[in-house]
Amino acid sequence: MTNELLLVLSLCGVYLLVLLWYALFGESGLIGWTVFATIAANIEVMLLVDAFGMAQTLGNVLFASTFLVTDILSEVAGKKAAGRAVNIGILTSASFILVSQSWLLYRPNAEDVIAPSIRAVFSNTPRLMLTGLLVYAVVQRFDVFLYHAWWRFTERRFGGTRPYLWLRNNGSTLVSQLLNTVLFTLGAFWGVFEPGELLTVMLSSYVIFIVTSLADTPVVYLARRIHEKRGNAEKAPS
Repeated sequence: MTNELLLVLSLCGVYLLVLLWYALFGESGLIGWTVFATIAANIEVMLLVDAFGMAQTLGNVLFASTFLVTDILSEVAGKKAAGRAVNIGILTSASFILVSQSWLLYRPNAEDVIAPSIRAVFSNTPRLMLTGLLVYAVVQRFDVFLYHAWWRFTERRFGGTRPYLWLRNNGSTLVSQLLNTVLFTLGAFWGVFEPGELLTVMLSSYVIFIVTSLADTPVVYLARRIHEKRGNAEKAPS
């Protein structure tokens, strides 16, 4: 199976899992997914693959799914619920980094064969870890803010909260992912790569995020449909 096909299947599978967690457990399911995706993405991002003519790290799909979660929560539960998911994601990432780095401080038993692999996987540079955490915190908060700015615009312009969900969803996520791409690339690789190489990394990363952002729109519509089928009244952002 090719890397390209695996990435497409991963995108579809991850987004369907987000919807399943929401269908089964409601808002709690989305919070649970945020915790899972944050931890898993911190591990998966260490893998580098070639796909669609580009070298890219994995973890982009799982990271994109956390934006999907906050957009669903913004749409069906309001700004406070989305902000709570962001805060949980930030604390999860910080806790995982601290705990995983503490593993490297232990002196392994002479018979141990796993420690070298663990060290290879989790010995990220402090710069990458700190950049990833700070950018996650900034960009996720900005995404929630922007989603509700678009919400207010569409409500004023079209006289209701139902129309133009796609505009709120894509208008927030596409801009937020652009900010994420620029901040993380500069924070992690400034001084490591030449300016031309930095631009190439930004462009290739953002192409991936454009695809993941556009692909999550049907999932947000389906989540709102599940919300309404449960008999919930439409809820204004708060």
